Amino acid sequence: MANTAQSKKRARQSESRFAINKARRSRIRTFVRKVEEAIASGNAEAALAALRAAQPELDRGVTKGILHANTVSRKVSRLAARVKALATPAS
Repeated sequence: MANTAQSKKRARQSESRFAINKARRSRIRTFVRKVEEAIASGNAEAALAALRAAQPELDRGVTKGILHANTVSRKVSRLAARVKALATPAS
């Protein structure tokens, strides 16, 4: 349990940061889920639009320290590849 004034304040700050980061993480997951759903539906235009909306959200997660830069890069790359595959007909 926090005893000093400083440790009590840090505990309060930690709680508030946790709530903010949780909301941001949830928002990012929602955007990624929309891309996944568009890909699953087979709609290339909707998937591309969803990807374009999700990419800045993912990048924002990096700048806010919620996600690692390499993690976001990997996710965007894989989603983009799937959207591209959806847009071009398989031959």
